[in-house]
Amino acid sequence: MFSSRHLLFVLLLAGAGPALAAEVQVAVAANFTAPLQAIAPRFEQATGHKLVASFGATGQFYAQIKHGAPFDVLLAADDSTPARLESEGDAVPGSRFTYAIGSLVLWSADADTLDGSPAALHAGAFTHLAIANPQAAPYGLAAIQVLEKLGLHETLRPKLVEGQSIAKALHFVATGNAELGFVALSQVYRNGQLSSGSAWMVPQALYDPIKQDAVLLKQGANNPAAAALLEYLKGPEAAAIIESFGYKL
Repeated sequence: MFSSRHLLFVLLLAGAGPALAAEVQVAVAANFTAPLQAIAPRFEQATGHKLVASFGATGQFYAQIKHGAPFDVLLAADDSTPARLESEGDAVPGSRFTYAIGSLVLWSADADTLDGSPAALHAGAFTHLAIANPQAAPYGLAAIQVLEKLGLHETLRPKLVEGQSIAKALHFVATGNAELGFVALSQVYRNGQLSSGSAWMVPQALYDPIKQDAVLLKQGANNPAAAALLEYLKGPEAAAIIESFGYKL
């Protein structure tokens, strides 16, 4: 039979587990939506912490963070934005690292539109070409670099339709509002194959490497869930998921 003191001790132990759990608010580049959605439940199961994600354009997140948005971690679509936040005192020095290297792909929802080459771009027999806003989204900037190196930017400029993020660019193509679009490979690729439609895998030589950096923001400096997430992203379980979506590490 328990004494009142023994019972109190047991109750305190029972409550200790949940008390140690924390929540991490993460700003996530839109191209990394599917990978993080796959990572989140595994992270939560492994650590007991809760992950709350917001998806969008890296440039938009920069502006929101500068205006005090309560994010603990930024998973950017570039390496320059996290570095800038660190230099401006909005991120924890030394916490920044590359969690993925992205790839650009020209994609069509129609299985017969693209033949694995840029021939359709040169032919120009389409009405709209979707890209992400190059001012806010690194994948949009990469798309412009490709068009410039192919000598097609001025010719195709009237056909460009911009989404604020790479997710919106994908939406334009998936819904038929644009016949073609430059999107992140991770959005249309899983486990070694294209999920649907047709594509041209853009050679890396045509655009600057898309190094995607993570950084611990000032808001999350003392948040154990934020530290745990960054550590988890460096581990083998997260790496396997990231690579399955076509990213390089």
